[in-house]
Amino acid sequence: MSDLTWQFIIKFIIVGDAGVGKSSILIRFTDSRFLANPDPTLGVEFGSKLVHLADEDKTIKVQIWDTAGAEQFRSITRSYYRGAAGALLVYDATSRTSFNNAKSWLQDVREHADPNLTCILVANKLDLLQEGEEGDRRRAVTKEEAAAWANEEGLLFLEGSAKTGENIEEAFESAVRDILDKIKRGVFDHHKPSGIKPARSAPGSTGLSLETEEKPPGYCCT
Repeated sequence: MSDLTWQFIIKFIIVGDAGVGKSSILIRFTDSRFLANPDPTLGVEFGSKLVHLADEDKTIKVQIWDTAGAEQFRSITRSYYRGAAGALLVYDATSRTSFNNAKSWLQDVREHADPNLTCILVANKLDLLQEGEEGDRRRAVTKEEAAAWANEEGLLFLEGSAKTGENIEEAFESAVRDILDKIKRGVFDHHKPSGIKPARSAPGSTGLSLETEEKPPGYCCT
């Protein structure tokens, strides 16, 4: 396609414990559907979608790497953190363990990804908390506690549901807006891999090469 329709390509990663719904979030966002019982991710899965910000008259191509949450894949998936500009740190709102482990995942991201990366904490499975009294019993982490931790760590925060789609697009859009703000402020060093590439035809392009969707060596999926 000679006339590109986006201004930037931004790389995202999705991290968190196995079973919190990372793959379901990816599929909901990129394909607008829900898989009730997705196969466990082996290594990483990949998806992409255009995000249009009407108020800024910008279209961003979001490329997403969904990483496996199982411990045996952790050393492999860490290599995909490099060059990411955005991250969804996902936990299950009905699982205290997955929320506690989010601290370890955040440490991993900060150790291996760009220091200027935008991270949004996402409490998934909100649909399970909207079923009357049973839902109240299922909630393991209050919204206030999660929001307070996110604020303390400088993270964005949303509760959502891959099943219903609630706040899934909003999570990516919020992160994209934050990244664009950082671009405007010159936070990212264009001489280093940052997970952000301007389209060649974009007005004001810096001339950096266009990132493609080619899978790196070692890519695998279910």
